Amino acid sequence: MTTAAAPLIRIPEDTGAALSAQTTVIGDLAFTTAIPVDANGEVAGDIDAQSRRVLARLEAKLAAVGSGLDLIAHLTIHLCDIPANRDAFNAVYREMMPEGARPVRCLVGVAALARPEMLVEVTAIAAARAR
Repeated sequence: MTTAAAPLIRIPEDTGAALSAQTTVIGDLAFTTAIPVDANGEVAGDIDAQSRRVLARLEAKLAAVGSGLDLIAHLTIHLCDIPANRDAFNAVYREMMPEGARPVRCLVGVAALARPEMLVEVTAIAAARAR
């Protein structure tokens, strides 16, 4: 018995310089990553500002595929300097993530991210509606 594969939909980044899709949806799952860039593609601010920006970008990416922060099943947080930044990230996380719908999460300490000024990046798997 052969079953048809779920359709794979890639939502492109809004810049031609992107090396990956903004979000990929396969079946009822959305896979996405968010970095703390502003509308101009710049990274600025301390861990509090970057955490707010990265979670807001994550929320917008998920909304574009019929999902939301409350539908995240798994969240991986890549954080530079865990001892210095964990508490501030967690404070923003508690504020922005819906209580009672917080996902399984994995916090990974990294020496550096793609851009030297970045302190945090998140990757999520969430329930979504394919387009």
